[in-house]
Amino acid sequence: MSKHFFSAPGRIEIGGNHTDHQRGRVLAAAVDLETTATAVANGSNIVRLSGAAPGAPEIDLGELDARDGEKGTAAGLIRGIAAWFADHHYPVGGFDAELLSSVPIGEGLSSSAAFEVLIASIFKRLFGAVISSTEIALAGQFAENNYFGKPCGLMDQTASVFGGLNIIDFAEPLKPLVTPVNAELSGYRFCVVATGDSHADLTPDYTAITDEMKAVAEYFGKGYLSEISAEEFYSSISRLRRLGDRAVLRAIHYFAENERVLKQAAALENKDMSAFFELVIESGRSSLAYLQNVYSLVRPQRQGLTLALALSEKILAGKGAWRVHGGGFAGTVLSVVPDELIAAYSREMSIVFGEGCCRFLNIRKEGGF
Repeated sequence: MSKHFFSAPGRIEIGGNHTDHQRGRVLAAAVDLETTATAVANGSNIVRLSGAAPGAPEIDLGELDARDGEKGTAAGLIRGIAAWFADHHYPVGGFDAELLSSVPIGEGLSSSAAFEVLIASIFKRLFGAVISSTEIALAGQFAENNYFGKPCGLMDQTASVFGGLNIIDFAEPLKPLVTPVNAELSGYRFCVVATGDSHADLTPDYTAITDEMKAVAEYFGKGYLSEISAEEFYSSISRLRRLGDRAVLRAIHYFAENERVLKQAAALENKDMSAFFELVIESGRSSLAYLQNVYSLVRPQRQGLTLALALSEKILAGKGAWRVHGGGFAGTVLSVVPDELIAAYSREMSIVFGEGCCRFLNIRKEGGF
């Protein structure tokens, strides 16, 4: 049997911080970091991986129930994706694959989603599944939620499988609307800055955002903020305060951020970089002031994200943009850096956050295959 080559990119979130779980919009892009594999069907039910797949011994697909011992492992993701394929009557089988990856783990670039899209693409091509890109994303999300043990949304997998720069609208969560954005970013690079702080023990902070936004939606008898008009929300703020002012502020962030995604995309398509930068910075400031996911209240002395944003503002001095990247509370920020400031930005950020903290990225047009 002949070998086949597969590739799936990591992703960045440019707009739409914590809007996806409210069935809102995001602006996301695949980037030029990838997980790749050379794979061949082996005529059995056994998946064997070598290379960049820690925690993945031989996986027997003859048994597809979730296993507690595989939570948090590549083996769990593979078994979960195979289970989704089987549940939807798509063929699966064993294969041998050698993996390589340039998507770093734990830096907010969606290494798990890239791996999931890669494995689903292997099943698709090697065994002839007639499956859509959206279904590949759903298979990855299912595996991550139910077999890996992480309650993620669908943004990461969708951005990886479709490639390019897109508005992704989750109004229909099983059929997200993906709209490509035509952007010319020559002269600038995206930079993800790892602040060195850990997401460990921050689950309650993330859960509180979802719970508080949900509480606002439930006040109107709805399940998600996307089902409520901004006018209806704003006219009810005095009564909504009984839910807590932070819940109201987080909903304010949602409504502004959801519309900001459309404005960011329009600015890029109109080649209005000044307006785009202003909107990216607005997104970051909204996350800081209203969404309040830049540091945890249980450890206020540790504010790596806030510090990275402040330093980015000083170094770029109005010539780029900066915002929180991903879930927040710890992890990474995203900056847009003009080419002439790349060396200075990298040098100054490295002094504070360590060598290698900056990853300069380009948008990758091709999605997972």
